[in-house]
Amino acid sequence: MTNAKPVLTPMASSPKLTLTSSKALANPTKYRQLVGSLQYLQFTRLDIAFAVNKLSQFMHCPTDDHWQAAKRILRYLAGTPSHGIFFSSKNPLNLHAYSDADWGGDSFDYASTNAYIIYLGTHPISWSAKKQKGVARSSTEAEYRAVANAVAKLRWVCNILTELGIELPTPPTVYCDNVGATFLCANPVFHSRMKHIAIDYHFVRGHIQDGALRVAHVHTHDQLTDVLTKPLPRAHFLHLRNKIVVTEASPS
Repeated sequence: MTNAKPVLTPMASSPKLTLTSSKALANPTKYRQLVGSLQYLQFTRLDIAFAVNKLSQFMHCPTDDHWQAAKRILRYLAGTPSHGIFFSSKNPLNLHAYSDADWGGDSFDYASTNAYIIYLGTHPISWSAKKQKGVARSSTEAEYRAVANAVAKLRWVCNILTELGIELPTPPTVYCDNVGATFLCANPVFHSRMKHIAIDYHFVRGHIQDGALRVAHVHTHDQLTDVLTKPLPRAHFLHLRNKIVVTEASPS
């Protein structure tokens, strides 16, 4: 695939991949080996994190469409071999995260995909794109679960920095584009209709009340983790790829 024709996005925005989208592969070994290798590459290329996560869901029964989608990632990588994350020595030590969820985005079981990106200054240092367990009954529930996952990882990063003797100038901030989830974080009154996510609620609220972090609303157009929750059209993907600081640079 080194000399294959490059593409500008790692995954097509349509049609959506399903378990029964085409004929099953007679020998799925190559597919599993390729996706397994891509799982390691996404440790430094967060722009392919969603595509790799999606293809990993079909490891047990890959089809021809899944194989073509996996090769599309290679075509995308062939066109962006020098892209990656640039870490500058001059970087502010403030911590913040973006959290998002694609409510009911899986057309097969209607499970949501949640994602987060954690930044230390301007550098992304931790990210995840993962399918939620169970079905969320509202977009607020799906988004709040995503916030809880981001907060858990954020607190882990804070503990690591504390052990290294690094003090943060301000408490970390989690940015969420769902108004309902943002208000739920700030509202001390727990609504009865949200009791089924009580554990996540009290987990996040506890850290907010302790002053360890805060949750703020961000406009949908400024939500960077969209690139980790769904396949995007070319223009939107390229715009977000630059904003999440996956850029072209010469190796240092």
